[in-house]
Amino acid sequence: MKMRLGVTTLLTLGMVLGTAAPVLAGERESLEQLRNTTVGLIEALVQEGILSKDKADALIRKAEASARQAEQQSVQSEAAPVAGAAATDSSVVRVQYVPDFVKQQLRADIEKDVMAKLNYHVEEDRLKLPDWLDRISFDGDIRLRYEPVRFGARNASEFQIADYTQRQGIMLNSTEDQDRYRVRARFGINVKISDTFNAGIRMTSGHMDNPLSPNQSIDIRAGKLDWGLDRVFITAKPYSWASVTAGRFANPFFSTDMVWDKSLAFDGAAATFVPKFNDHLSGFGTIGAFPIDQVQKGDVNRAEDKWILGAQAGVEWVSPNKSSAKLGLAFYDFKNVQGIANQAAGVYDGRYNGTVMPFRQRGNNTFDIHLNGADNSCGAVTGGFTSVGCGLASKFRVVNLTGQIDLAAFDPVHVILQGDYAVNVGFDQNEILRRTGVNYEKENQAYQIRLMVGMPDIKQRHDWQVFGAYKKLEADSVMDAFTDSDFHLGGTNAKGFILGGYYGVEKNTWLTARWLSTKEVSGLPLAIDVFQFDLTTRF
Repeated sequence: MKMRLGVTTLLTLGMVLGTAAPVLAGERESLEQLRNTTVGLIEALVQEGILSKDKADALIRKAEASARQAEQQSVQSEAAPVAGAAATDSSVVRVQYVPDFVKQQLRADIEKDVMAKLNYHVEEDRLKLPDWLDRISFDGDIRLRYEPVRFGARNASEFQIADYTQRQGIMLNSTEDQDRYRVRARFGINVKISDTFNAGIRMTSGHMDNPLSPNQSIDIRAGKLDWGLDRVFITAKPYSWASVTAGRFANPFFSTDMVWDKSLAFDGAAATFVPKFNDHLSGFGTIGAFPIDQVQKGDVNRAEDKWILGAQAGVEWVSPNKSSAKLGLAFYDFKNVQGIANQAAGVYDGRYNGTVMPFRQRGNNTFDIHLNGADNSCGAVTGGFTSVGCGLASKFRVVNLTGQIDLAAFDPVHVILQGDYAVNVGFDQNEILRRTGVNYEKENQAYQIRLMVGMPDIKQRHDWQVFGAYKKLEADSVMDAFTDSDFHLGGTNAKGFILGGYYGVEKNTWLTARWLSTKEVSGLPLAIDVFQFDLTTRF
């Protein structure tokens, strides 16, 4: 039994003594424990008489020498990389061994610290700008357009149209086909002031006397394109369901281009509310006041400031598959836009010159404010003096019902149906006759229906959408100054259809083709076909 124990012990001891390779620093504590155990075993063998005292002392000395040699080699190999640093900094702590999981954690902490110092947005894969710059964002677009315009063979001449008082409007050409090459450019800056306040400005091309179209015809003769501000606003959003915007800003109402041209900027202030009733049903409401023309009233100018007062309320329902239905009812009261005749007959009296709208397209019924209806040749030379302009015959108080159904069952392809109806309840034949001396037909309704199939927004390559619409605007249904500037080349007293489509040729770049075919609702013949071929890129 003693012999078997002795052989086993010697074999074990030989394995321990034969470990002459350098050891890791993290294992030294365990090796020290093993050394003490080995010494205890040797002493036990001596007591049992299996091993002599001399041989036992020799084994212990050999084991201690091997241990010292391994420790020296380990220290030398670990100390070499940090020798320079240790020589200059006595406070350096030497780490003999770092486990892999600790290395990985250190690497992650260092990377996080470096990225934080660089202000790097990992989720956006970009360096974050300084705090004040990171609150600023930019957007814009460029559109190139080729626009052939084709006039009907039966059209009245522009001279006839200019003399036709019930549809008075400027039209330089109504018979000769033309081709226009046009450009639009927009660049906006939006700033997040705080959690409550945002602000923005936007530069837009377009003639400075036209509040609707940002398009400009391009030719060398023009020299330079006009460029001005069409957005300057501050928005306060104290609650998630309420916001107030003031300045010059985008249309705050749920609407189509039948009442408001899509490029029209609203000046003034508007408050918007979007209460949420549950996960699928929410409401929306907007009230606003917008100055059209502010005049200096006095003894020689009796005209009043022109305003738009608007209010809208509606509901929106969204299904689990993101299909939606939206309905809004709006009332727009256009204050002091109707013309008032100058009172003195036969002599020049300009006290109500300011009642003429500063900007119009064509279609609304008008009368000569100077002649007081005696000779309703608005714009003609009569009695040795020239009339100062054409005042609107009707007042405008427009009730507008707008609806939209968006079917997303085939997402990303959507089927969207829009409907729009407007009636000018401010049209009063008796009141118009008393003020103008002319009895106008009651033409005060407008409607539009539109169908779109495809992607709601063209963002990626191969995104597409096709659309078709039919629209009819009677003469005094809406204000001709603010309706779509493309349909019938702008204004009211028009009906017809629109066909077209979009196709994404690259990310944020798309082609557009549209055909607008229109003719008059009543009055002198005027048929117009407008084709638009666009290349648009957005950034």
